[in-house]
Amino acid sequence: MKKLLHIIATPREDESRTLQVSNTFLKALKEKHPDLTIEELNLFKEELPSLTLKRVDGKYILLGGKDLSGEFKEAWEEIISHIERFLSADAYLLSVPMWNFGIPYKLKHYIDIIIQPKYLFRYTEKGPEGLVKGKKMAVVTSRGGDYSAGGMRQYDTQEPYLRAIFGFVGITDIIFINAQPMDMGPELQKEKIEEAQAIARKTAESF
Repeated sequence: MKKLLHIIATPREDESRTLQVSNTFLKALKEKHPDLTIEELNLFKEELPSLTLKRVDGKYILLGGKDLSGEFKEAWEEIISHIERFLSADAYLLSVPMWNFGIPYKLKHYIDIIIQPKYLFRYTEKGPEGLVKGKKMAVVTSRGGDYSAGGMRQYDTQEPYLRAIFGFVGITDIIFINAQPMDMGPELQKEKIEEAQAIARKTAESF
């Protein structure tokens, strides 16, 4: 593992409870792999390309098995740049707070940009095939409530979605570190962050 891409999907920076856990993971990982390059992609600071009509038309060209050319290739330059940046990493860390039982809109925007046919997946006679293989992903989340069990578990669309979408492109080695609950008082919040940080350190040792 030479390069890890840290994808940040929270706007709170130093106030982020998610990043408190992620930073612990990264520190432990860097101690184990001192030569590791960690590249940061902050989705709330990055100006992501919009999916215009021409860019969507380009996607259908790719789905048809053809290559982009002319104005469509030009329109896709920003998208391809993000795809290449994603694919250049050997492993990934996602810092993702739960918003409305799911993921922040900036992360959904990013996913919609990079997960493209002929780049991250392809269709074969046997069905879709993920093209991003042999890579690991850690996902650090923070949740206001506790969605680990019981009646609240049904509202967690965050973990199932991320496992499904990245599994679709071939990333199946995914581990979640969930800091929860965060909004049930400061004492419990502190305790649960520390618990998640301990899990993060242990995860980094075998990542």
